[in-house]
Amino acid sequence: MDSPQPQPSRAKTRKPARSKSRRELTPGRVLLYRLAVWIGYLYVELVWRTARLRVVNEDSLRALVAQHGAVIPVCWHQHLLLCGRYTVTRRRHGIKPGFMISPSVDGEAPTWLAQRYGAHVVRGSGSYTGVRAVRGVYQALVKDKISALITPDGPRGPRFEFKPGAVFSAQISGVPIVPLAFAAKPVRVLKTWDKFVLPLPFSRVVIGIGEAVYVPRELDDAQRDELTTRMPRVMHEAYKLAAAALRGED
Repeated sequence: MDSPQPQPSRAKTRKPARSKSRRELTPGRVLLYRLAVWIGYLYVELVWRTARLRVVNEDSLRALVAQHGAVIPVCWHQHLLLCGRYTVTRRRHGIKPGFMISPSVDGEAPTWLAQRYGAHVVRGSGSYTGVRAVRGVYQALVKDKISALITPDGPRGPRFEFKPGAVFSAQISGVPIVPLAFAAKPVRVLKTWDKFVLPLPFSRVVIGIGEAVYVPRELDDAQRDELTTRMPRVMHEAYKLAAAALRGED
């Protein structure tokens, strides 16, 4: 079954904002999240280290990082597992890995997992564009040259809806958005809102690097709407690139 489509320093994070569900980071939840992070880390490493991995169009990513110092990788939430793991592996190509993660309690476990890989964390989300996010994005992308991965339909969907956080980040930083996607066989698709794709150990995996998208500094509402409408198609092209390469291996 194919996957479906549509060390820098320790991360510096602040206390998360209260989630929409008003959940708090209780001692019991901390213990549960720590356990989930440990299990998640072991599974990611098992899949990553046993996968037969191929990356398509990686030279373009390397060239963009060399030119701009950083990029804004984006992937759908369902593809976060291996796209995120890919970015933390590519330090040798000049990429300083990072993640934009929800500032709510929901983002605590992903933040701890990112920290385990030594990645920088910006506490924001696909639609969070407040002052705190502006400062974090500018510091990470422009000053520290951190390529902070964003899931534009995260953290809770709707699935494949491209929220404006990545466009906003590209606008204030001047660095390009780079879509990532993967196709794998065999996989399991979880019954979650994002239909999370879980590759199995010893899978064949192809990661596709999509077309870079540049965002003008001056952007009116109509241009912003056009970009957020076009970006899902650009991301789908990255997936089709990976899926075609995977089929070619059959």
